[in-house]
Amino acid sequence: MPDGNSGSGGPPPRKRADARRNEQALLDAAAEAFVASGVDVPVRDIAARAGVGVGTIYRHFPTRADLVVAVYRHQVEACVDAGAALPAAGDTPYAALTRWIDLFVDFLVTKHGLAEALQSDDAAFETLHAYFLDRLVPVCGRLLDAAVTSGEIRADVRALELMRGVGNLCIGAGRDPRYDARRMVELLVAGLRLR
Repeated sequence: MPDGNSGSGGPPPRKRADARRNEQALLDAAAEAFVASGVDVPVRDIAARAGVGVGTIYRHFPTRADLVVAVYRHQVEACVDAGAALPAAGDTPYAALTRWIDLFVDFLVTKHGLAEALQSDDAAFETLHAYFLDRLVPVCGRLLDAAVTSGEIRADVRALELMRGVGNLCIGAGRDPRYDARRMVELLVAGLRLR
């Protein structure tokens, strides 16, 4: 994929508002399609979900790998944004943490839908795990710290530990319809509360 900057030294050109909306609709539709049908879902199905033409997808994402990476990053950034917005919404710190964990679970379900592609040998996917950790661990840490400071939860849990615990509980979500990952995560998060 060519670099949009092409050595000009300046920032890449800003996209038009309709192009940004199309891209967001595409990313949301692709995430839903990947969860429902896997990353090999036909591009025309993603386009139909997004309400755009197939050519629009290829204009934004020339390869399937480009689309997978963009969906992954889009989901990560939605979790980052929520980490700032939830405490500002007036919830207690514990409520903000639990709502963020719910969004994180949604992301993990999408991510596990992408797991096969992300574990491939495609060089486009190599940096995604570090990106995930760099962006989300600090967000979870801030939410945990606020809940500890407010006296709502125990102080001996680190962000990465909690995120790994949630992630491990989400692994079985798509394999066994009797397994309720969200319920298991709810029990884990309830266990953080001070009695």
